[in-house]
Amino acid sequence: MERLSMRKIRDILRLSFEAKLSARKISQSLQIGRATVSDYLNRHAASGLGWPLPPISDTALEQCLFPPAEPSSVQRPLPDWGQVHQELRRPGVTLQLLWIEYKSRCPEGLQYSAFCNHYRAWRGQVDRVMRQTHRAGEKLFVDYAGQTLPIIDRATGEIRPAQIFVAVLGASSYTFAETTWTQGLSDWLGSHARAFRFFGGVPEVVVPDNLKSGVSKAHRYEPDLNPSYRDLAEHYGVAVVPARVRKPRDKAKAEAGVLLVERWILAVLRDRQFFSLEEANQAIRALLDALNARAFKKLPGSRRSQFEAIDRPALRPLPATDYVFAQWKLARVHVDYHVELAGHYYSVPHALVKQQVELRYTDQTVECFHKGQRVASHRRAHLKGHHTTLAEHMPKAHQAYADWSPERFRRWAQTFGPATAGLIERALQQRAHPQQAYRSCFGILRLGKDYGPERLEAACARALRLNTCSYRSLESILQKGLDQVTLSEQPERPLDRPHANLRGTDYYH
Repeated sequence: MERLSMRKIRDILRLSFEAKLSARKISQSLQIGRATVSDYLNRHAASGLGWPLPPISDTALEQCLFPPAEPSSVQRPLPDWGQVHQELRRPGVTLQLLWIEYKSRCPEGLQYSAFCNHYRAWRGQVDRVMRQTHRAGEKLFVDYAGQTLPIIDRATGEIRPAQIFVAVLGASSYTFAETTWTQGLSDWLGSHARAFRFFGGVPEVVVPDNLKSGVSKAHRYEPDLNPSYRDLAEHYGVAVVPARVRKPRDKAKAEAGVLLVERWILAVLRDRQFFSLEEANQAIRALLDALNARAFKKLPGSRRSQFEAIDRPALRPLPATDYVFAQWKLARVHVDYHVELAGHYYSVPHALVKQQVELRYTDQTVECFHKGQRVASHRRAHLKGHHTTLAEHMPKAHQAYADWSPERFRRWAQTFGPATAGLIERALQQRAHPQQAYRSCFGILRLGKDYGPERLEAACARALRLNTCSYRSLESILQKGLDQVTLSEQPERPLDRPHANLRGTDYYH
């Protein structure tokens, strides 16, 4: 029963003894339950205070109505609440099961309701992070420490701050930490992979903060994951559930782990000098082993012992292959059925011309996806301006697209003049497949819209004489107005003019 304020208790007594109202009418007047009114009237009768009340304080009145219970002569054995708390982290273990086991050992022990109340009272006294109950192998909390570790460049003496990545398992609080140069996507995902390897298994859920590397768009209910982060989650078979914005309890384990790393690792290393990430991580690993072996203050065992007993058996096995860092990019298929990545062009099936595709690329491979289905795969190439084309992506007779063909480019070029037609013809012939020149031809002919047909024709004539038939060369000629200057009228280069520092041919005789 919820205890009322002393003001309402005095109102109950006043309405009963002075107004002579029944318990039903008193409950209606004060908007409280009828049973509550009856209980307080019975307590008043048992106290022997009578009416009117003697001049006593609210505290004295409360002590009369609610006298302390007499201590029981029977001392019931209590369980180890720290052990109960740890057992609750095992899969399928409940308070009812633990009470049944406790009663089988101590038949004279607490009843179930008292058992639960005592446990909740004990849990309220421990640290708020330790108070949370996480199932074994369920959650891994990840975050970066606010502090950094300075690394000295041996060659230049430059001091560069290294970031500290921290990962904490929910059930055992077993902790992993390492340094990386940045909080960027590559380092972020690499730290996850090394953390899984350190734990020797994979949890069910990873809980990151709303870091930009992991969450591309923070939202309280539906945050958008970075595509590469989602790729890592699929590889390891984990679910990524970012902490809610402005909900610190969602990431309390990570914050506690960061605090421990700062106190027991970074503070210890504050006067040491490091000249590489590898050297710093070796020192961190030694202190990390000591941190995980430290005994808990209010719970039995240590992080390591709890990890071996609870988390390790519940973790799922690592995949057969290591995760390979991959990035994603949206691209639109050009009329030559190629997509561009870092200046290189990769073919896709010609039916996808003008469609949007997703590119997944690593240092070694490039994969193209359309509506979730992989449609092309290539070995990564790094030569800018070149093409990687698969024959099966070409339609019959090199008809890349119904509206585009070499003949159409030739007809379009002839509308500007013979020089433009000659330059387009040369561009088509320089490629192993004419379709690979479509992008360049399209760009050249579009220059006529920006600079006019006369200037484009003059620029093409100049480019043919100089044997520079690329789009960039033609664009440079038009931007600098060289199409309006004949080759013989070009201004003299600065090095052709006499200069005091130029010795001349006579100097060497």
